[in-house]
Formats: sequence, structure tokens, C-alpha cells
Amino acid sequence: MEPIQDDIRWSREEVLNTIDTNLVIWLNGLSGNVKIFDDLMRLIASDYLMPLFFSLSMFALWYSGRTPPERARYQLASVMGASAIGLSNVAVWLINISWDRSRPFVDHGDQLNLLFYPPTDPSFPANPVAVGFAAAAAIWTVNRKLAWWLIAAATIYGFSRLYAGVFYPTDVIGGAIVGVAVFGFTSYLRRFLEPLVTSFIRLMRGLSAA
Repeated sequence: MEPIQDDIRWSREEVLNTIDTNLVIWLNGLSGNVKIFDDLMRLIASDYLMPLFFSLSMFALWYSGRTPPERARYQLASVMGASAIGLSNVAVWLINISWDRSRPFVDHGDQLNLLFYPPTDPSFPANPVAVGFAAAAAIWTVNRKLAWWLIAAATIYGFSRLYAGVFYPTDVIGGAIVGVAVFGFTSYLRRFLEPLVTSFIRLMRGLSAA
């Protein structure tokens, strides 16, 4: 029975890998037709634009709130979001240690038009997408409208890197799952670290930074 189960498992993995590969090749195949759109995708896929947007969202959240109780909730969400962003990077690093998945342009370079510099870190999960969804999950707890903007931004960010040929679709999906899961873990830890978090917020207020 074990050989049969192994065959079934490998068949599923092969099917998934085939779908993954076909999707990234198809999406990347859209590039090279409209230069303005290619340039836009390069800008969105950069290491600076979207990460800056996510960071500024946390910064803006820190100073949001019309009443003292509302501001306190926003500041708590901002601290949790910043913590989740940091822990998302750690989670991605730990996954990379156990699974060094090659990038699409490494496996299928002859079929892809690389629009981005070739990253050297593993492909799975998509680290920038994990960061974006961790930030979105934090903001979701206090401001659904802003959270939807971040979800849209993180999704477009993932799409731009698919379009550029540096991620597989499952890398993007995996990054989103990691980001949300890490925020859930951060929220769980909050109950044990509540005094520390509260003290930090009070310190920032004492320094007129909140």
C-alpha cells in the first residue's frame, strides 16, 4: 500500500507543480507587449514602493483615532502589526531553511522574460506578500476599509512579481497564509505580553510620540 500512496502523493505534487509553472509562464508571457505596463509592474514589484506603503500604514495607524480609547486601540494594533511584520520575516526564514525552492527563472529561464533582478533567496513563501498580509491582518482588527486597501496592495504586489517571473502562484498564496497566521500567533502572544505592550505605548506617549 505504501508504494501506491507514494505514487498518488507524487502525482498530486506533479500536477500542482505543473499548474504552478503554467500559470507563471502564462502571466509572465503577458509582458513585453506594453512598455508602460511593464514599467509599472517593475515599479510595483520593487523592494521599496510596497514595503514603504505597508510601513507608512502602520505609522499612520499609530496616530489615528479621534478619541483617546480609539487611539489606544489603533496604537495597540500598530504595535501588533509591526511585531507580526517582524515575525513574518523570521517565519519565512525558518521555512527557507527547511525548503530551498528554486525561483521560476531558475527552473524555466528559457520560457520566462525576467523583468526584475534575480533574487537569490528561496522562492517559497513570498516574503513581501507575507509582510503585506501581516500588516493587513493587524489593521483589519480596527479599520476594515484601510485593511481592504492593504489586502489589495499586497495582492497586486504578489501579482507584479508573478508577472516579473520571480514567484510561483503558490509562493504568493503561501506568503499570504504565513502573514495572516503569524499575526494570529502574535495576537495569541499578546495576552502574555500585554503589560509589556501597554508599558511601551505609555512610554511613547510620555515621549510625545503617541
